Amino acid sequence: MGNILSLKCLVCGKQYRPDEIDYVCPDHGDDGVLDVQYDYDFIGRQISRENLLHTDNLTIWRYKPMLPIRPNAMVPPLAVGWTPLYAAPRLASALGLKTVWVKDDGLQPTASFKDRASAVAVVKAMEKGAGIITTASTGNAAAALSGLCASVGQANVIFVPETAPQAKIAQLLVFGSRVILVKGSYDDAFALCLKAAKIYGWYNRNSGYNPYMTEGKKTAAYEICEQLAWKAPDRIFVSVGDGCIIGGLHKGLKDLLALGWIDKIPKLMGVQAAGSSFLYTAWKNGEDILTKPPIAAQTLADSISAGLPSDRIKALAAVTETGGAYISLSDDDILAAIPALARRTGVFAEPAGAAAYAGLVNAVNRRLVSGDEEIVVLNTGNGLKDVAGAMQAVDLVDTRPFRIQPDFADLEKVVTGWGKNK
Repeated sequence: MGNILSLKCLVCGKQYRPDEIDYVCPDHGDDGVLDVQYDYDFIGRQISRENLLHTDNLTIWRYKPMLPIRPNAMVPPLAVGWTPLYAAPRLASALGLKTVWVKDDGLQPTASFKDRASAVAVVKAMEKGAGIITTASTGNAAAALSGLCASVGQANVIFVPETAPQAKIAQLLVFGSRVILVKGSYDDAFALCLKAAKIYGWYNRNSGYNPYMTEGKKTAAYEICEQLAWKAPDRIFVSVGDGCIIGGLHKGLKDLLALGWIDKIPKLMGVQAAGSSFLYTAWKNGEDILTKPPIAAQTLADSISAGLPSDRIKALAAVTETGGAYISLSDDDILAAIPALARRTGVFAEPAGAAAYAGLVNAVNRRLVSGDEEIVVLNTGNGLKDVAGAMQAVDLVDTRPFRIQPDFADLEKVVTGWGKNK
């Protein structure tokens, strides 16, 4: 692959050939996260903004020369990427902001942002002739890998905490994955998955371990900027768990800047649940994220529950290098954001997805955002992923159905005062 120069360890800076190593820097064990280094001159000869105007490929593969795969690589048939970027004027008006867009990755094939990384994982596994792919997940990454594997007939083994929402577990079973329900946390499932992959030689899709997962997730940054006619927004709000999504956005924006396709990098605003705020605390207190001990993560927003974020190096850099911030919110704040976002945009987000909007509200209230800024809110997962969470959310804002007898008199008691169409 002529577009890749090396894989660089983010701990020590050592560089490796792509054919030399698969996952992490051996000098630092599982903490030795690698970053793909690109030859931007080479990429610039293969693709341009003008080229993209003439392609009808509305998936992440429209950016193939910018991804760590072979030019002739076979890709899964599911249409991953190119999710809508909605203008949200009612949302902007309610917050006193000039412009807000909502990037809805809940409309991916398996209904979450994680399809982007899993699509790349499947391609890389096929390049290596892997018999089995594995990952650990709170549900979305698992469902993404499961669905992408089903589309090409690839065997896979999925580790999830047994507390994962039933809708996400159902996806895994429907797609035909071998599912291991772990009686413990996401971090427990992650550790067990890593050990199993090493012992059995399975291809490891885990974010924060497999360096190529960042490369799949960075495509959202490409899309946002292309959908805005290559005018980067001022800020992007995104929920953060293991840190790979915000790290991926940062990587994609750096790619575009290096290619000269955008003239600035937006400030990245990472939003964490208070019960899973490892990165927020580390950022706020200036702590060393490689020596900071894990926390006991507990939040209703299961998709961003991580006691020791596996991609914490990239996630912290994403905020500090762009002049952004981390925000910590209660579960109630996150849940309340689900109907608030839905009622002003029509976008139904799961708790982790709505957390990004809750973070924007918090930032506006704290005057971290000025009214003339152009803002993107990234929804990372569809609300149908966690119906129980959605029901808690509407109950929190006192929204309940009306129960009546099947007769007009009972109906009339309810609708009196609602008005009539003349």
